[in-house]
Amino acid sequence: MRWWTRSPLLSLYRTGTRRVPEASWQRPQPLLCHRTPSAAIRRPPFAPSPPTWYTPSSARRPSSRSPSLERRLAVSATAAPVRLGRGYKVTWGFAALGSALISGIYAALLPIFYQNYLGLEARWIATASAIYAIWNAINDPLFGYITDNTRSKAGRRIPYMRYTAPFLALTFILVWFAPPKAGQQALFWWMLVSMLLYDTAYTIIGLVYSALLPEVSESDAERNDLQISSSLFGLVGTIFGFLIPDFFRPKPGMSPSFLPLQMSMIAVGLIGMGLILLTASRVKERPEFTQVDKPLPLLQAIKYTFTSGSFLVLVAQNFMSILMQALLLGGMFYLADYVLKMPTILVLVCVFVPLIIGVPLTSLIRKRLGVVGAQQLLLAIAGVGLILVAVVPTPLIPFCMALAGFGLSGPQTLTNVLFAQVADEDELRSGTRREGAFFGVNALLTKPAQSVALALMPFILEATHFVTNAQNQGQVYLNQPPEAIFGIKAFMGLIPGIAMLLGALILFAYPLRGAHLEKVQRQVLELHAWKHQQLQHP
Repeated sequence: MRWWTRSPLLSLYRTGTRRVPEASWQRPQPLLCHRTPSAAIRRPPFAPSPPTWYTPSSARRPSSRSPSLERRLAVSATAAPVRLGRGYKVTWGFAALGSALISGIYAALLPIFYQNYLGLEARWIATASAIYAIWNAINDPLFGYITDNTRSKAGRRIPYMRYTAPFLALTFILVWFAPPKAGQQALFWWMLVSMLLYDTAYTIIGLVYSALLPEVSESDAERNDLQISSSLFGLVGTIFGFLIPDFFRPKPGMSPSFLPLQMSMIAVGLIGMGLILLTASRVKERPEFTQVDKPLPLLQAIKYTFTSGSFLVLVAQNFMSILMQALLLGGMFYLADYVLKMPTILVLVCVFVPLIIGVPLTSLIRKRLGVVGAQQLLLAIAGVGLILVAVVPTPLIPFCMALAGFGLSGPQTLTNVLFAQVADEDELRSGTRREGAFFGVNALLTKPAQSVALALMPFILEATHFVTNAQNQGQVYLNQPPEAIFGIKAFMGLIPGIAMLLGALILFAYPLRGAHLEKVQRQVLELHAWKHQQLQHP
């Protein structure tokens, strides 16, 4: 038996019971240990020299000679995942609430505001949407690379979050102050410019917020708790994103003034900004990732990203989840109006209540099955529930949607934890944390799923002879032919359900599980202990 397998310090490291201060970047003070005769000691694979397995070209190796045994063992003793307090986890979710509140209103209100209220023609909206889609695809990997390679004493994520939050509030507010009588071209330019500025700010904040999660702790349990907080607060923000515009938007029989809506949008922008700044003021970055890690050149960063098998498998699964999400959101009104013939809010309740219940339960499932196993199980549950929508009698569809809603808690909560594992594995290859690159490229590769969903729904409706309002002299035609009803069930249930099952099957190729995952997590802890030691002894 090797000497370090008997070490009480290493036993402490394995149990993971050591707690650290609540600020995520602080490490415990080194433990004192007794000197052992050097002749009986084998050199352990710990800092101040990088671990023996850690040999990327970007490794920052110290120039000083190897220090004492006490210092080497002190580094190994600090190799425990960072633990976070309950207050920290609650504060973490405030940013999700603020950003979801703003983005939910933006998504729900933008089309009807410019087309129905301001009268902007469809061709101008389509042109603005096409330009917006191109920029929306490019800016994610662009800002991911920029933030990964930022080096400052204040960090590389939080400064962007802190200084972009006011810009997000301002650009969100400007979207709703387009001059109503300015003409088609002026409205087009106002819509286009305000959308591009808003999306730039939203992308930066969303990207750095997602990238921070893997960095603040190495523990899957802690990351899962943070994502649970983010998901619950985000769902609340999304719900209010549907409700707030409905209270203040112009309605038949009311004054056509936009002033109440515009004042409410100012309030929403300021509240969202404040919530994001609250999170940014509490979260502290770990300086070893900004002062020890070396930025990668662009071509080398691209190489490491697209040669990560774990990342490519996870992106393929996430593509299926994004396709499902786009189909469900786009088809919810069709299902409520033409199939169930009930208020849309009741259908949303059938989905959101089980989803909210399922989010905290993902922690229990993860403990039994691991992160990827829990994700596969919940994807399968969602897939079965959605497929049943297409085959069960109509009165049973709400129950199937509830089952699917519970299953959707998996991609809602566990996907970012899986991306954190991918970033851990990549750090062992590249020598640096690159969460921004992974989340950015993931957005680039999965956003086409939204376009697929957008094109698929009208194609299915036309192929199944769906009767539109325009074909029925502007009136809603509720008695759709049976093939049209099945078409709605297909893009609301059958197709997204198959996508969920395919996602669960794809994850069988995900390599970060079992003994290999344990090895990666152990080596990441050792590497982080070495990086932290470099701050004190460069």
